Amino acid sequence: MSADPFGTEALRESVLAAWRGSPTRFREDANAEEDLRLGGYRDRLLVELAQNASDAAGDAPGVLRLSVVDGELRAANTGAPLDAAGVAALASLRASSKTADTVGQFGVGFAAVLAVTDAPRVVSRSGAVAFSATRTREAVPALASARGGDVPVLRLVWPSDESDVPDGFDTEVRLPLRSVDGPALLAEFAEQVPDLLLALPGLRRVEVGEQAWDRTEADGVVVLTGPGGAQRWLVHRVGGELPEALVAGVESRPQWSACWAWPMDEPPAGDVLHAPTPTDEKLSLPARLIATLPVEPSRRRVLAGAAATFVLQEAAAAYPDLVAKLPAVERTSLVPLPGFPLSEVDDRLRTGVLAALRSASWLPLADGEWAAPSTAKVLDLASFDLVELLEDVIPGLLDYELTLPPHAKALAALEVPRLGVSEVVSALAGVGGDPSWWHQVYDALSPVADVDSTAREAMGGLPVPLVDGRLVSSPRGVLVGTDTELFSVSGLRIAHPEAAHPLLLRLGGTEAGPAELLDSDAVREAVHRSLDDPALDGPELVRTVLRLVSRAGGRPWLSELALPSADGEWRRADELVLPDSALLAVLESDAPFGVLDAEVAAEWPRSVLADVGVIDGFTVVEDDSPTEPDHDLADEGYWWDAFDVPPTRVLGIRDLDLVARDKWPQALAMMAADPVAWRAVSEPDGYTSWWLARYATIDGVPLGSWRLPDAEALEGLYDVVPPIGLPPHVLAAAGVRTSLSVVDSDDVTDLIARLGDPARKLSDALVLRVHAELAEVADSVSVEPPDRVRVLTGAAEPADDVLVLDLPWLLGVLPPAQVLASSGAAAELAELLALPLASEEVSGAVVGEGDEVVWSELGAVRLACDLLGVDLPGGSVIVHDDLVVAAESAEHSVSWWVDETVVHAADTPEGLARALAWTAGRWDDRHTFAALIADPTPAVLLG
Repeated sequence: MSADPFGTEALRESVLAAWRGSPTRFREDANAEEDLRLGGYRDRLLVELAQNASDAAGDAPGVLRLSVVDGELRAANTGAPLDAAGVAALASLRASSKTADTVGQFGVGFAAVLAVTDAPRVVSRSGAVAFSATRTREAVPALASARGGDVPVLRLVWPSDESDVPDGFDTEVRLPLRSVDGPALLAEFAEQVPDLLLALPGLRRVEVGEQAWDRTEADGVVVLTGPGGAQRWLVHRVGGELPEALVAGVESRPQWSACWAWPMDEPPAGDVLHAPTPTDEKLSLPARLIATLPVEPSRRRVLAGAAATFVLQEAAAAYPDLVAKLPAVERTSLVPLPGFPLSEVDDRLRTGVLAALRSASWLPLADGEWAAPSTAKVLDLASFDLVELLEDVIPGLLDYELTLPPHAKALAALEVPRLGVSEVVSALAGVGGDPSWWHQVYDALSPVADVDSTAREAMGGLPVPLVDGRLVSSPRGVLVGTDTELFSVSGLRIAHPEAAHPLLLRLGGTEAGPAELLDSDAVREAVHRSLDDPALDGPELVRTVLRLVSRAGGRPWLSELALPSADGEWRRADELVLPDSALLAVLESDAPFGVLDAEVAAEWPRSVLADVGVIDGFTVVEDDSPTEPDHDLADEGYWWDAFDVPPTRVLGIRDLDLVARDKWPQALAMMAADPVAWRAVSEPDGYTSWWLARYATIDGVPLGSWRLPDAEALEGLYDVVPPIGLPPHVLAAAGVRTSLSVVDSDDVTDLIARLGDPARKLSDALVLRVHAELAEVADSVSVEPPDRVRVLTGAAEPADDVLVLDLPWLLGVLPPAQVLASSGAAAELAELLALPLASEEVSGAVVGEGDEVVWSELGAVRLACDLLGVDLPGGSVIVHDDLVVAAESAEHSVSWWVDETVVHAADTPEGLARALAWTAGRWDDRHTFAALIADPTPAVLLG
C-alpha cells in the first residue's frame, strides 16, 4: 500500500500555500474551529459519529461500536472505507464529499471531535490519516506563535501507518481524550443511543462499552431493543428530490426525506426536531419528526430558507398518513392540542399538521367510512345507540367512540363541529323512517332529557310519526300510547303505537289512554258537530266514541253525540230512550224524546249507551259547584229562589215535567228502585223532593198536599194519601207530609188556604202551630190576603171581621169569633194576613174606683213570687172587687186591664196573676202565678 494513499501531502501543501499567501485565511480557519470548539460541541459528538457511520453503511444498515481503549475514544463502524474524497472533506471546513443522495459522510460535522481531542485519527481498511495540533504548530510556527499556539487542527492531514481495524468493522475513528472522563463519556453516549438509532435507519446496531442496542423495522414499526427492554415506534416516511427552483445551478438535485415517529409504548414527552439527529428546535407535537433539513453550522438550529420551508410543508402534509396507521379510536391522540408553540419551527409545523389533518380523510364515521375533519360532525351526546340511529341521517357523523370525553380536545383543535340536542332535532326535521326507528331515537334521547332541562326544551321540536302516516313537527298535543283500533276521528294527532315512548309525554304529548283520547279536543269537536252531517261521519264516529266510552266511561258533553233513532232520524243522545226502557211507560205521549235505533241498542251494553246520555231511566244531574240555575231542570229557578243563599250543590232528576200525571206511582217506584235516582230523591233540601212535592200528583193532587197515615198531628190540615203500593219512606221522600213544615211562599199560600177552608176540622192546637209557623216566615214571603181565617172559636170566619190580638187584656172585651187563633207574633201575622191589630181597633176605660195596693203588701203575691224565685215588681196595682171596662159600646167584666201605664186587676187569683205576670215581664208564667196566688204552697208548685 502507498505510504500516502489519499494524497495528504498535496492537501497539506495547498492549505499551507493558502495560509502563507494570506495570513487572514489562517486566522479565519482558526477562528472557525475555535467557534465550534468553544460552542460546547461535545453533546454533538456521538450524533456526528453515528451520522457518519450511518452514511458509510450505504444500503445495508451498519453497526457502530463505541469504546475507550488506552485513553482513546474509539468509534468503529461498518460500511464504505475511507477514500480520498472523504479525507479531503475531513480536511476542509467548507467542503463535503457527500453525494446527492446522502445526508452526510464526514464533512464539517467531524469538527465535533475537537470537543474531546486535538489529535484525531481515522483508521480504515483503505488506509489511515491523522490530524494533530502539535504537528500543525510545527508546520507554521510563526502563524501559530501569532495566535499564542492556537491553530486549526482539522486543516492539515497526515498519512498514518495504522492498519489494525477491529474485526468485523471497516473504519475506526480514534480520539485521544483530552481532560475527559472516558467512562462518563460512554455513559452519556448510552443515554443518546435509542434516539439516534430511531433517527438513523442506516444503523442497525450500536454498542457502547459492554452495552448494545439493536434496531429492527417491519410493517412501519421500528423496534429498539437495548438493556432496558424494547421500545416500539410507529413510523411513516416520505421523501424525494428538492424542487429545481430551490437548488438552481446544482447538477444533481439533493434528496430530502422526512420520517414521523410515534412512541407506541409510552406517552410522548417533550421532544425536539431531528435533522436527522437532535437539534435544539423544541417541538410540542405528539410525534417526532426526523427530516433532512438544512441546519446552521452548529447543527443546533434549522437554517431558515425556502428548502427548509419546503421540507417542513411536505412533512406536515404526510402527518395524516402516520395518523391513519393507528387504530381508528386512537388516532385523535396524535392531534396537536391547542397551546403556545415552543419554537418558530414548532409553530410552522403545528399549523401545517393541523391543516393537513383537517383536509385528510382519516376519522372513522358511524357508517364505517372515513371522513376529513372539515366535513365531519361529532355528536355531543355519548350515546352509542343514537349515533347508530343517526348515521344515515347526518352526513359525516363520526363514530360513537369519538363522542367520548378523551377525544373532545382533539376534535375541537380540528374544528369538528359538535352536534347538541338542538342540532340533532334540526337534522331530524322532515326525516322519514319506520315508527320503530323513531321509538329508538326517543329511547336514546330519553336519558339526556332526564338530566338536562335545556336539552329537554330543545327536544320539543322532535318530529313524531302519526298513526295516519303523517309526520308532525312536535310532540306537543300528540296523543301517545293508544290502541290503534280506536283511531277514527278526523283531526286527531296520535303517535304511531310503534313510535310511542314516555319521552313524548314529557315533551308535551298527552297520554292517550281511552280517557285522554276521549277528552281530546278533536273528539269533543267531532261530537259537538256530529249533527251537522251525521250521514257522512255518523256511523264511524258512533263506533269510535262508544268504544272509547266502554273503556273510559262517560262525560256530560257526550250527550251531544248524534245517534240514529228508530224512525231513521239522527238525534242527540240525551233525546233518545232505549227501546226497552221502563221510562217509556211513564212519559207523556208527546214527550220530546225519540227511541234509539234497535240495532245500535243491541250492539252496545246499555251502560255504555247510558254513559253518552241515552235515556234508560230517570236522568240525574249533579253539580257540586253550581253558580246559577242552569241545569235544564224543570222549574229549577223557583227552587233556587227558595233559599236565602244559593245552594252549594245540585242533585236533581231531569225531565220530571214529562211524566204523565196518572203515571206517578210507577214513576216513583222506578226512582226508588234506581240507587242513583233515589239519592237525588232523598237529598236533604234537594231539588227533586221539592219538585215532586209540588208537581207530582196522586189522583190529581200534588204529593205535598197529602200526609202519611201516621202523621196524625196533621189531621184535618192534610188528607191521608191514598194507597198506591209504595212504602211510607218513599212517599215521605217524594214530599208526602209527615210533619208541619213551611219551605217557601207556596207552602204559606197553601196553609193559609187550608186554615180558611170551613170544611176542614182542625184542632185548636194545630191552628196555633200553623199560625206560629206562618209567623216564622212572615217577613220573607208575600201572599194574597185570605178571604177567611181561623179564629178562637175554631171556625173559619171572614177575614174582614177578624183582629189579631196584640195586647192580651183586650181579649176580655172582644168576642172569640173576632180574634185570630194565634199566640204571639201579632204584628207579623197581621202583616202577612193583612188583618188589623186589636190595639188599633179597640179602646176602653175602667168604670169605677179601685184600691191602689203596693205589690209587696199582697201576701199571696209575695209568697208566689218567692216560690217562683221572681223579684216582686215595684210600684202598685189598682185592685177592684169587680173590674168593669167600657168598650165597644158596652160594659165588660174583665179580670185585668192596663190603662195607659196603670195596671188594674180584679181581686181574683186570675186577675192578680195576669197583672203580676205582665208587670214582672213573666207573661208565660201567668197560669202558674194564678195557681200559687190561690194556694201559695210548695205542693201546688210541685204538683
